Amino acid sequence: MARGVEYKYIVAIVAVFGLFMELLDATIVNVAIPTLSKEFNATTTSIEWVVTGYLLSLAVFIPVSGWAGDRFGTKRTFMFATAVFTLASLLCALAWNIESLIVFRAMQGVGGGMLTPVGTAMVFRAFPAEERSKASGLMVIPTTVAPASGPVLGGFLIDYISWEWIFLVNVPIGLVGFIVAARWLKEHKEPNPGSLDVPGFVLAASGFGSLLYALAEAGSKGWTSAPVIGFGTAGLALLVAFVFAELRAPQPMIDVRLLKDRLFRACNAAQFIGMTGFSASLFLLPIMLQAERGLSAFESGLTSFPMALGVMTAAQPVSRLYLKIGPRRLIAAGLVVASLTSFAFYEVDGGTNLWLIRLLMYVRGMGFGLMLVPLQAATFSTISPAMTGRASSIFSSGRMVAQSLGVAIIATVLTSRLTHHGAMLGNPATRSGAFEAFQDGFVIAGVMTLLGVVAALVIRDRDAAASMTPRGVGADGAPAPVGH
Repeated sequence: MARGVEYKYIVAIVAVFGLFMELLDATIVNVAIPTLSKEFNATTTSIEWVVTGYLLSLAVFIPVSGWAGDRFGTKRTFMFATAVFTLASLLCALAWNIESLIVFRAMQGVGGGMLTPVGTAMVFRAFPAEERSKASGLMVIPTTVAPASGPVLGGFLIDYISWEWIFLVNVPIGLVGFIVAARWLKEHKEPNPGSLDVPGFVLAASGFGSLLYALAEAGSKGWTSAPVIGFGTAGLALLVAFVFAELRAPQPMIDVRLLKDRLFRACNAAQFIGMTGFSASLFLLPIMLQAERGLSAFESGLTSFPMALGVMTAAQPVSRLYLKIGPRRLIAAGLVVASLTSFAFYEVDGGTNLWLIRLLMYVRGMGFGLMLVPLQAATFSTISPAMTGRASSIFSSGRMVAQSLGVAIIATVLTSRLTHHGAMLGNPATRSGAFEAFQDGFVIAGVMTLLGVVAALVIRDRDAAASMTPRGVGADGAPAPVGH
């Protein structure tokens, strides 16, 4: 243990390294797609797999991460995932054609799919229940800073250095995270993890993979295209089969019975609906800024980055408010703030001052922090330490599907509204119609976010009492017994 630093904070630092690296990669690559397409002379279909291949690999390995951590130990699993992700990042920078890049991106997904769930499980085991809001305040910063930093850093690297550095930037982060994990983390294994649930693994991997592929294709090909309908239907059918198989399995890979827990179920529902709307609006903004305002990728990233500052502003005050107010009202308020900022973009056009957009993004970030800190603190409040790894897999899978669904929905909406207004992206002659299409899209994104309020209001504060009780005080207000 590092001298003078409590072990729980060492765990949080290590988890933040992994989470930051994985989430940064998710957005830093997006701004490089046009450059990569030219570099490798790749078709649109081929270049899509640089993103889709990574998502599909995530879908396969997130479900198995909980079992792997319980079986082989969270320290060993986290180090393995970090090593794979770091090595794959180096290989991506050395890719010699589009096919090799796609393979290495899929390899990144193996590590990335295990990093976040295992890291989250480590943190929520290290922090006692009454300090979950403090842990959430720490974890929420990379959750937003990394995706917001991706376009800024990616744009800078593409414009001023070279595309290889969008992957090489992961290498020093991964090495530091690996060394710190090896030196200071304690191993944690569950005594009876069981054997790998092969039928569950196959059904979950194929189901999530098919569904995410359909969602990734829906934005460009439309919801009624044969691949989207075929893979989407197959994915849903496989996931239904997965649920029935897991309910019958004596040692399920993902214990869907955890969703019988009222608080865990309500928090996952609020996250799923809220993240669908969040991801939709975040997808629209950089396209509007670059295609219609003429900003570079770097300038666009700088304009959206204040959202991360808003999250950092809100994180610690919200973690303290959580102990007094509880999750229900904070999550609902955060979703309301986020939806209002989306609605405000209805007034944004070609003449809107960029500082007003930055202000809206800052306020949006505060809303995001207002939602995410209590959500993460409350979700695992009633989950036993033994089941935290598997619960984290469910939570991470839900967030990934929600983000893919939000992007797919809003991409289809944008395409439809551009056609309605007779506009084309980047065409100066139809710029007015294009802004109207984006304004319509932001309204839809706002409605999607606002729907999360309904799910948030289902949460009961008393169910999260264990995570709201100040350290040293019992749930009834009396001094807590020793060892509480």
